[in-house]
Amino acid sequence: MNSTFTKILRIVLGLGLLFFGLSKLLHFKIMPTHIYTGDAAIFIDSLSNTGYILIVVGIFEILIGALLVFNKWVPFALLLLAPITVNILLFHLFLDTPGLIAALVVVVLNVILIYKHWKVYRPLFI
Repeated sequence: MNSTFTKILRIVLGLGLLFFGLSKLLHFKIMPTHIYTGDAAIFIDSLSNTGYILIVVGIFEILIGALLVFNKWVPFALLLLAPITVNILLFHLFLDTPGLIAALVVVVLNVILIYKHWKVYRPLFI
């Protein structure tokens, strides 16, 4: 559960979540801008127009990323991340296929880390 491989995956996932969570709140100009088109643009615009959804998602990503990076409550953080991961995957699968590879990376990292902590989750299924 605490192998070097698991530590690297946990830190990589945590840093990615910190970066993307902060970018939702601070609007970094570091990376090239990905412009959503069609239904993806309509969906993101509607989330943005609510005034709170993207902020809440960003805060959750920052919180979960910090928990993963600092190795605190990792099973809980992974459990919180699961529905966000599913939504990231579904958004890129159905609305923005160019971002599908990044979404799959997040899914794979989350699934591997959940598998590595499975003994903690086992009582939930008894």
